[in-house]
Amino acid sequence: MGRQMMKNGVVAAPHGLAAEAGADILRAGGNAVEAMVAAAATIAVVYPHMNSIGGDGFWLISEPGKAPVGIDACGPAASAATCQSYRERGHDMIPSRGPLAALTVPGTVAGWKAALELARRWDNVAGRKGLDLATILERAITFARDGYPVTEGQQALTADKRGELEAVPGFADCFLPSGMTSPAGSIFRQPDLAATLEQLTKAGLDDFYRGDLARALASGLEAADSPLRLRDLEAFNPIFVEPLCSALSVGAVYNMPPPTQGISSLMILSLFDRLGVKEAESFAHVHGLVEATKQAFLLRNAHVTDPAHMAVDVRQWLEPAFLDALSGEIDPDRAMPWPHSPSAGDTIWMGAADKEGRVVSFIQSTYWEFGSGLVPRGTGVVLQNRGTSFVLDSSHPNVLMPGKRPFHTLNPALARLSDGRVMAYGTMGGEGQPQTQSAFFSRHALFGQPLQAALDAPRWLLGKTWGEETSSLKLEDRFDPVLVEQLKEAGHEVELLEPMTSTMGHAGAVSVAPDGGMDGGHDPRSDGKAVFA
Repeated sequence: MGRQMMKNGVVAAPHGLAAEAGADILRAGGNAVEAMVAAAATIAVVYPHMNSIGGDGFWLISEPGKAPVGIDACGPAASAATCQSYRERGHDMIPSRGPLAALTVPGTVAGWKAALELARRWDNVAGRKGLDLATILERAITFARDGYPVTEGQQALTADKRGELEAVPGFADCFLPSGMTSPAGSIFRQPDLAATLEQLTKAGLDDFYRGDLARALASGLEAADSPLRLRDLEAFNPIFVEPLCSALSVGAVYNMPPPTQGISSLMILSLFDRLGVKEAESFAHVHGLVEATKQAFLLRNAHVTDPAHMAVDVRQWLEPAFLDALSGEIDPDRAMPWPHSPSAGDTIWMGAADKEGRVVSFIQSTYWEFGSGLVPRGTGVVLQNRGTSFVLDSSHPNVLMPGKRPFHTLNPALARLSDGRVMAYGTMGGEGQPQTQSAFFSRHALFGQPLQAALDAPRWLLGKTWGEETSSLKLEDRFDPVLVEQLKEAGHEVELLEPMTSTMGHAGAVSVAPDGGMDGGHDPRSDGKAVFA
C-alpha cells in the first residue's frame, strides 16, 4: 500500500478483521492504545488458534517526546504448581496439553487495563474523554456472538490438533461444534466468549481477576484439576517496565526485558550492525544474521528466565564493549556448529499508530496452538500453556517455582530511527521471532528496502519451530541458488522449505514520520493486512 500522509492512524494485524476493528477506533477519535485493545479483543475471537484472552501479552508504547514504556502482562505460575506436585503425578516434564498445562495466570486482559489507564492520562492532559470499553470491544463481541468466516489456517490447525485436544475439558464444546472441525469459509460463533466480553464491558476488565468472571474461571479450573485457583487470579497485576534499548548506526531499537527473549532480538541486530555488511540478500547478510543469532541464543538459553531468579543483568550484554568483543567471535566465512533445542510457540503481533504520533507494538499469545486447550465451562476462554516452558530440573534456570514467571518467546519491537521515524514491528513464530525481526529490520532500516517489500522477501529460520524436528538452517525456496550454495559451502546445514510458508512467522510493521507520513504492512504469509484510518 505504501506510505501515506497522516489522517487518523494505521493498524497492522495478522487478521484483516482485527486490523479493521482497530482502524474503526482510530476513525472514531480513539488513540493507538484504544485501537490496539479493540484489535486485541477482536483477534482473540477471529484467530482463536493463535491467541486468546486466556493468554499473556506484552506492550511497547511510544509517545512523542518521552521514553518508551513497556507493560509486562505475563502471568506467574500458580501457588500450587511445584516440581514435587508434578512428579507425584508421575510426570518428569510438564504436560503440554490439558488442565496440568494450564498452570500460569493469563495476563493479557490485565495488560489491556494497564495500557488503557496509561492512555487515560493522555486524555486528561488533552481534555479528551476516552472511548468507553463497550465501544472498544464492540467489534469483538459482534464477531463472537454473530460469527465470522473460518480461515483456512483455523480449519487446518483445528483438524491437525484435534487428536491431542478434543478430550481436554471444554475444547470440543467450543471449537468442534456438532462434533467436527468447521470448514474454511463457514461461520463460526463463540456465544460463551461473547458473554464473557460483554461481562467485561459491564463490570470492567478487573472482573477477569477479582470478580464474577474470575470466580467462574476459577470454578472451571478447579473442576478440571488445574493448579490455578482464584487466589492466583486475585493476586495478579501487570508490571510497567523500562524497555531494553540498543544504539544502532540507524537509530535506537527497543524491546522487552526478561522473562522475554527481547534481549536476543536486540543483540542480533547490534552484533550484525558491527559486521559492516553493505549489501542486502548477500551471503554476508544472511550468514552474518544467522551467526549473530547463534551468539545471542547461547546467552539467552543459559540465563534468561524470570528476572527475579537471574544472576545476571542482561543490560550488560548491550554494552558497546561487550558487543564489540562478541561480534569478534563471528567467523565471516564459516558457520558455527549448532546443536540446539529451541522452543515452539504460536502468537500474534500487532502494531498501531495514531494521529498524535503515538506508536504501539503489541504481542499476545497462548504459546502453542490453542494453548492448553482447557476452556472453563461457560466462559469461552481457552487457557494458555505457557507454563510448559518451565522444566522440573532444579539446576535449570527456568525451573518451575510457584509465583515464578516463565521464559517467554514473545518480544514486541520498536525503533526510533535517526531520520525521525518511529516504527513498531514484530512477528509470531516462537524461536523464529528474533530472526524474522532481524531479517525485516535489516532489509528495511539498514538497506532501505520499502517496508512491504522487506516483509515479502524470502526468509530463513535457524532451528525448529511449528513441529519441525531438525535444527537446520531452513530457507524459503526463493533465495538465489548461488547464495544457497554459498551457505552450504560455509558449513550451514541448509534445508529448503516451500515459498511463503507460515513457518517463517507472520510479521508486520507500522511507522510514523516527523512530517506526518505513515507506513504500514503485513505478511503475505498470514491472513492479515495494514489498514489506514
